[in-house]
Amino acid sequence: MDTNPEGSSVSLKEFDEKMTAFSSILEKFGLDIITKMGQTNLKITQLTDMVEDLNKTTITIKGLIPQLSNVIQNQKLLEDEINLIKSLIINITAPPSKKSELKNTINRDESATDKKDLIVNQLNDLRTKLENDDDPQAVKTILEQIKEDIYEFTGGHRMLYEISQIITILDSAGSLDDLMDEQNSSSKSIKNRLIENITFWINKLMIKS
Repeated sequence: MDTNPEGSSVSLKEFDEKMTAFSSILEKFGLDIITKMGQTNLKITQLTDMVEDLNKTTITIKGLIPQLSNVIQNQKLLEDEINLIKSLIINITAPPSKKSELKNTINRDESATDKKDLIVNQLNDLRTKLENDDDPQAVKTILEQIKEDIYEFTGGHRMLYEISQIITILDSAGSLDDLMDEQNSSSKSIKNRLIENITFWINKLMIKS
């Protein structure tokens, strides 16, 4: 039997070196995999945090929408009130002309009386319509015409502001049974508030000279 101790020693040494190198390669490969897995988990965590932040931002924006709607609505009401005040000031401070003096002496002539009767009839017709109809946009159109007629008849009156408030609410109303103030559960419905106001408006018109 041919034995060569030196040859066997060299072979074992080469085998040991190769195994060491192979182990080193496996170790490096394993470390690379662990590192990449760690980086992937970090990216997943970061993306999850970003999604959560986005959800929180979306919820915050949705929460601000009603507040923004209230701001826009209040701005419209304020503009209407300012216009009403302007018309009242002009009506009070304007110097009387011969034409206006003549109208006053004949007790606001027949055309003014006809205008008042027309507005009262429109309000009574609207009250009847409210009992059988539930179309906010149709009611809005009628109120806009009544508002215009009242302005022509009075030159400026508190009723105009009250009508403008309801017209603004009707813009976004889905039903006449909606509340005047959606934030207040004890608020009256648009229909009930309108019926109540129509009575007041007619009374105000009847005492208007």
